[in-house]
Amino acid sequence: MFEQIGATIVYQGSAGNGQHTKMVNQIAVAGTMLGVVEAIVYAEKMQLDVNNVLKAVASGAAGSWTMSNLAPRIVAGDFEPGFFIKHFIKDMKIALDEAEKCHFELPGLATAERLYEQLAINGLSEKGTQALYHYYFAN
Repeated sequence: MFEQIGATIVYQGSAGNGQHTKMVNQIAVAGTMLGVVEAIVYAEKMQLDVNNVLKAVASGAAGSWTMSNLAPRIVAGDFEPGFFIKHFIKDMKIALDEAEKCHFELPGLATAERLYEQLAINGLSEKGTQALYHYYFAN
C-alpha cells in the first residue's frame, strides 16, 4: 500500500516516531527555505543576475531541492502553494511545542515560525512556503 503513495518508505519504529520524523523534515525545510530566500534577496540587492547566480550555486554545497525547485519559482514570481504556509505554521508549532516539552530550544525554527506568522497576518497563509520572500519587502 505504501508503495502506491510514495517512493521512499522507511520504518521509523514505534508509534509517534513517524510524526517526529516529519517534524525533522519540516525543521530542515524551514532552515533551508530561510537560507534560500535570504540568498535570493542578497543577490537582488547586490544587483546580480539571480538566475545566473542560482546556476552557479545550486549544484554546489548550497544545492538542495528547495534551491533547485522553489528558488526559480521565487525569481519567476510564482508563490502558488506546493505546501501552504498555514500548514507549515501548524507543523512548526508542533515541533516547537515538542522541543519545549523536552526542554530544548530550536531558535532557528522559532525565527522561521515568527516570519511565517507575519506572512499569515498579512494575508498570505494560502500561498506556498516560498512566499517567505515577501517578508523581506513587507517590513
